[in-house]
Amino acid sequence: MRRRAFLASPLLLLAASARGAAEYPEVSAGRALQFPQDYGSHPAFRNEWWYITGWIHGPGGDAFGFQVTFFRTRPGVAEDNPSRFAPRQFLFAHAALADPRHGRLRHDERAARSGFELAAALEGTTAVWIGDWSLKLGDGGYKAQIAARDFRLDLQFAPTQPVLLEGENGFSRKGPLIKQASYYYSQPQLAVTGNVAAGGGDFAVTGIAWLDHEWSSEYMAPEATGWDWTGINLADGGALMAFRMRDRSGGALWAAGNYRARDGSVRSFAPKEIQFAPQRKWRSPRTRVDYPVAMAVRAGDGEYVLEPLMDDQELDARSGIGTVYWEGAVRASRAGREVGRGYLELTGYGKALKL
Repeated sequence: MRRRAFLASPLLLLAASARGAAEYPEVSAGRALQFPQDYGSHPAFRNEWWYITGWIHGPGGDAFGFQVTFFRTRPGVAEDNPSRFAPRQFLFAHAALADPRHGRLRHDERAARSGFELAAALEGTTAVWIGDWSLKLGDGGYKAQIAARDFRLDLQFAPTQPVLLEGENGFSRKGPLIKQASYYYSQPQLAVTGNVAAGGGDFAVTGIAWLDHEWSSEYMAPEATGWDWTGINLADGGALMAFRMRDRSGGALWAAGNYRARDGSVRSFAPKEIQFAPQRKWRSPRTRVDYPVAMAVRAGDGEYVLEPLMDDQELDARSGIGTVYWEGAVRASRAGREVGRGYLELTGYGKALKL
């Protein structure tokens, strides 16, 4: 939501984008996504992000959630300045590890202007980095390397399914106006291997992940105060993405979603077919914000109850992109039986987002 003024995680980098005089390309419903070119950066657009979330398990079977997000924004200022120091592109990154034994998120963030090979988002393929943080696509899949303050991620992600085009063939509406849209694709059911270092230990992990990639030039709809988003890897091999943009009353200003069945067929949902219903709230002891961390999500005729791996998965990014939000690992159940695992993102609950 990636996730985001347009989903994901989010999500949220628009606060760093100045209203300059630059002209940005629009998102068009008629444009077909093209690969491998669209795996890479789209620097003419205002905003873009690559967002990976997933569940991993250590040798003893302990479950962890993780999130790695890289954002790129074109502020539209100083573009005529010939200096290599001109801020033509900014990059931001978030990383988090949800460890129930620790009781709250371990998280860290980075920010830099693009250039001098110290930070970049390349065109034509996924290759984005800020210093020793990176996400890159190679022959065997993606690789993320994150050296954070109190944890380290060295993870590989092997695709097991084709790309899932969200919305209508990759054109994803985010509001009542047709221009309020992003280009959006996902790669569910990524097979994860690698190593994690945290809490004094260094151990091998395996698991399942979800990748989102979105780019757009539009700001969030002015009537929207935040959004709820989920991406679920279903145990039968299927995948579900659903979101709603909330209005000032807490209702849905806009909603959408896509479901891919295990046979590969895809169904897109209209706004009225998506519903988010809070089941239980958790109050942050630090910010005093109430988040609906347990959520019932209806997509068409399917209803899923999402329960968090742990309640305290709040991410405080006020020192970076200026906001606080909840982004956490969740289990998905139907009729009391677990049917999948994924992530839930909740923004705009402390106060309305001003992006």
